[in-house]
Amino acid sequence: MALASTNGDDYTARLMDDMDPVLLDFVKTKVNSFVKWDLVRFFHENPHTTDTVENIAKYAGRNVTAVEPELEELVESGIMQKSLLGDTAVFSLETDEVMHALVDKFILACEDRHFRVKAVYHIIRGMR
Repeated sequence: MALASTNGDDYTARLMDDMDPVLLDFVKTKVNSFVKWDLVRFFHENPHTTDTVENIAKYAGRNVTAVEPELEELVESGIMQKSLLGDTAVFSLETDEVMHALVDKFILACEDRHFRVKAVYHIIRGMR
């Protein structure tokens, strides 16, 4: 019985890994939480936004304590950039064209339900 379960898990993993390898890596290493997914989507829809953690959290409908470490990780992964406006840290979408293209590709892929299911699977699997 355990063997069948393992084989089923292997089948599911193979099915869920059937994604564009670039997007699979993007989900597994950069947008690996639902908060990051929301933030990437927000900045994709508002690409010229530069704002504080507090305002970004409010616009994204998230708690500041949940958003701040996720924004910092997005900065580390090259999706976002952080700068100082006086003494205040502000965040904006990275200006690198390659990263912009990757974010665009991810958001476009998210329009497909099958892609979203696979992305959700990988995010949940990465939370274990």
